[in-house]
Amino acid sequence: MIAEAGLAALWFAGALAALQLVMAAIAIAGGRDDVAAAVRPVAIVQGLLALLAMALLIELFLHSDMSVKLVVENSHSAKPWLYKFAGAWGNHEGSMLLWVTILGLAGGAVAIFERSLPERTLTATLGAQATIALGFYAFLLFSSNPFARLNPAAPDGLGLNPLLQDPGLAFHPPTLYTGYVGLSVAFSFAVGALVTRDVGPAFAKAMRPWVLIAWIFLTLGITAGSYWAYYELGWGGWWFWDPVENASLMPWLAATALLHSVTVLATRDGLRAWTIMLAVVAFSMSMIGTFLVRSGILTSVHAFAVDPERGAFILALLAIYIGGALALFAARIGTVRAGTTFDPVSREGGLVANNLLLSVILGIVLIGTLYPIVAASFDVQLSVGPPFFNKAAGPIALLLVAVMAVGPLLRWRRDDAKAVLRRIMLPIGATVAAALALLIVWPGWLPWAGLSLAAGLAIASVAPLWKRNLKRTPLFTYGMVIAHLGIAVSLAEDGVGQRLYQGDAVRGACR
Repeated sequence: MIAEAGLAALWFAGALAALQLVMAAIAIAGGRDDVAAAVRPVAIVQGLLALLAMALLIELFLHSDMSVKLVVENSHSAKPWLYKFAGAWGNHEGSMLLWVTILGLAGGAVAIFERSLPERTLTATLGAQATIALGFYAFLLFSSNPFARLNPAAPDGLGLNPLLQDPGLAFHPPTLYTGYVGLSVAFSFAVGALVTRDVGPAFAKAMRPWVLIAWIFLTLGITAGSYWAYYELGWGGWWFWDPVENASLMPWLAATALLHSVTVLATRDGLRAWTIMLAVVAFSMSMIGTFLVRSGILTSVHAFAVDPERGAFILALLAIYIGGALALFAARIGTVRAGTTFDPVSREGGLVANNLLLSVILGIVLIGTLYPIVAASFDVQLSVGPPFFNKAAGPIALLLVAVMAVGPLLRWRRDDAKAVLRRIMLPIGATVAAALALLIVWPGWLPWAGLSLAAGLAIASVAPLWKRNLKRTPLFTYGMVIAHLGIAVSLAEDGVGQRLYQGDAVRGACR
């Protein structure tokens, strides 16, 4: 009866998502405060029911219930408990249930902890979150039921895919999906603010923690996935621009831009329309990534082998959610008042440059990933690989690193160009010294430039801590320092990795 209980929990959760959406619509349209007050508990119970369904699926895997189709296809009674536990989401249906579970819990968390937003805006936000959840509940129940039975039961299971029999399966998908869901919450906040015409610092302050959570978990998930791919397959997917790795890189790029933009809106009341648009774009990228991985149109060791009909379902959801959000944005953008102004030479100006460069890189990765798919629909077979991405995105990424080094050293609202130049002399000196030291021994201008800029960025990253009382320095500043320093380390590691790879290739050719 465990499978039936799990399926019933899913049905009830889907019904509550529909109820939550209807109640939110009634509360906003009719000004019904009594109905709005009931939206919070419905969201909480919906999340708990999704969690119950996920827990029951894990129970089926741990007890090797071979009357459940998903267990038979993805587990074996002799498997260690860790692979049984993680195997619950090491497949299409289970991973989608995990996705929906985190989505439901996130909506419940917003309902419990968010107290700063006006009730009307929060109700609209929970209504938008219910809309997203309802579509994915429908996807699970009608297209990807994880609790389907086998009659008669199988004697034993087929086992877990050998490539997935790794401890990485226990933490890579949950971290990545938490990042995706964080972007869905940011999207819901943006939609809620547009619906109630309440785009301002208050909404940004409520949304910023979710963007930060999404960015942190996406970073952890991508890093863990790259490391797992490297030691399992002998190469890092992020390095060789695997299309499924790109599917997670694109929302990360959008989330990075959104994190900077929402910070400006929350603290300086600027970039209002841009923040809303980035929230829509970031969730769009996570939806596109879900479509690419689960539609069966990509050939990759990272992709789920899923039939195109399920991909069409996800594509329809993407069109509804993103098309609806863009239509709402077009209808309400005229009501979004301009925020405070700033000079081009300012911290805000640096963040705008950062956002624009990240958006250009995002566009390049998106085109490079989708172009072969579009071409294949016209019977043209082609491959877009590292040469395209390195040549197209590499120079822009280096420019982004330079902006990243200068940005934190700028003052808010306005700054003096000469004063800025004096502040960045040490990072410039480190960059020039590294460039001269590496000029002879490092072949290839892109790795050479990357390593040189990494040295300057490392110095500039810790500059915001100079001459400050470290005990009184805000945690946000420490987070910025660590994040920027991490980019410098990753850039240096990438340059060294490419050098080692080229050396191995040359030695292999000689042999």
